[in-house]
Amino acid sequence: MRQRGSSTNLVLLTAALVLMVAALYLVFMWVPTALDTAGDPDIAQRIFYFHVPSAWVAFLSFFIVFVFSILYLVKKQARWDTVAYSAAEIGVLFTSIALVSGSIWARSAWGAWWVWDGRLTTTLVLWLIYMGYLMVRAYSQATQARSFAAVVGIVGFIDVPIVFMAIQWWRTQHPEPVVRSGGLDPSMLYTLLVSLAAFTVFYVLLLRMRTTQRRMEAEAEMLRAELEMRRR
Repeated sequence: MRQRGSSTNLVLLTAALVLMVAALYLVFMWVPTALDTAGDPDIAQRIFYFHVPSAWVAFLSFFIVFVFSILYLVKKQARWDTVAYSAAEIGVLFTSIALVSGSIWARSAWGAWWVWDGRLTTTLVLWLIYMGYLMVRAYSQATQARSFAAVVGIVGFIDVPIVFMAIQWWRTQHPEPVVRSGGLDPSMLYTLLVSLAAFTVFYVLLLRMRTTQRRMEAEAEMLRAELEMRRR
């Protein structure tokens, strides 16, 4: 079973590397440089091809936390908690990347690293919620802590659609989703899709590896506990 898992991970790693190399080539060598409102080249806009996929992977991660937290609360099986915990860690990582990359772009576009914009603020709240989740899980491995973290993971997911809809609900400086509005050049759309595919495959690989690592750690901990019991 583990040999099959290793083979799957190797395939995912190969696909992720190929897609990442393709995405980097498209972003820095092929796609035309976007123009700002003054008609000047906007080099910082290229970060868009990393910012959007990072946000997408974060949302996907928190959806997985949501689903597997429900499964854990219903079935009380540690394996579901392991997946949720691993997904939360990766989700926080990619939310951090989205926040940092967004701030870099904001410095170029708005002249400030941070503004209390509706989209940015709700994304920061999302990051704080799942940092809280990780703190709860890091504090204790007890069943009660797992259950409480699962509730946080479920309730916290409510903020994901709020982040997504922030542009429609509040006045915001964040640009409209150009893909949905049809305002994206075909070459830019193609580059974005390749980047999204690269990030998604890489995410699946990370989730599989982190989940496997956590399960192996749990097995090792159980073996240590059994050895200690026998010594007594």
